[in-house]
Amino acid sequence: MAKSQLLEQRQIALSGRHWRQLGSDYLIMTKPKVVAMLLLTALVGMCLAVPGIPPLKAVLLGLLGIGFQSAAAAALNHVLDRQIDAKMARTHHRPLARGRVPTINAVVFATLLMVIGFVLLWQLNALTAWLTFASLVGYALVYTVWLKHATPQNIVIGGLAGAAPPLLGWAAVTGQFDPHALLLVMLVFAWTPPHFWALAIHRRDDYAKADVPMLPVTHGIAFTKTMVLLYTLLLTLTGLLPWLTGMSGLLYLIGSLALNLGFVGYAVKLKFADEPGHAWATFKYSIWHLLGLFLVLLADHWLMVILN
Repeated sequence: MAKSQLLEQRQIALSGRHWRQLGSDYLIMTKPKVVAMLLLTALVGMCLAVPGIPPLKAVLLGLLGIGFQSAAAAALNHVLDRQIDAKMARTHHRPLARGRVPTINAVVFATLLMVIGFVLLWQLNALTAWLTFASLVGYALVYTVWLKHATPQNIVIGGLAGAAPPLLGWAAVTGQFDPHALLLVMLVFAWTPPHFWALAIHRRDDYAKADVPMLPVTHGIAFTKTMVLLYTLLLTLTGLLPWLTGMSGLLYLIGSLALNLGFVGYAVKLKFADEPGHAWATFKYSIWHLLGLFLVLLADHWLMVILN
């Protein structure tokens, strides 16, 4: 084979790898796993908002709009945290921290996602569009720029933005602000601190190196373990509210108690019988816990629909 042909094939291969890497970098900036979890909670909010099957248009436009806005918030978080990310072992490989994506390109990308998401949600109703935008601002600006660096209670206060998707899903279907939707928000809100503090314990030195005042850095690991336990107990009590208010039935009660008490078990061990790697195990359990909790909510809802 001629040398020119070999060079041409090599350039094509390099070009292909470049575009695959670029696509991967932009996908990473959207935090797809986090967005997928948020969309699940939004979908559950949509389903619980109506007695039967929610309108297909509201589901599709709602999930797309919420997804685009959530991805935009994630990309802005990458932009605003790029210097901190470069100092932490958990995040130093991110595209902006490594300089693989120019900052201006990431800002344009996030802005485009934000606008598309807002326009999609506006097709449903103004309430959902503005609530979702407010959540984006709350996470990408209020939490990332201010709260994250201002107080060790950053994740408690800023967690409200991440807890909003069930309410957004509910509003996308009904166009209304419903108290039952707030119960779903409260579940995620109570879940957020022990979820992130377990990670913060595991990555305490990382946060200290980046000068981020997470609770284990400012108040110590022992105190943080106590707070994780207290918040899992609070989560267990909060988890009773959908059943106590009649929004959910017996299947939810049994499933949520099993999941929440499992979380309490992890927190008790973390506090009183910790061992290397258990904080990380607690963090991983918390992810499956939230997934299971909302799937149980959904299963209970459809069971009640079928029985009625």
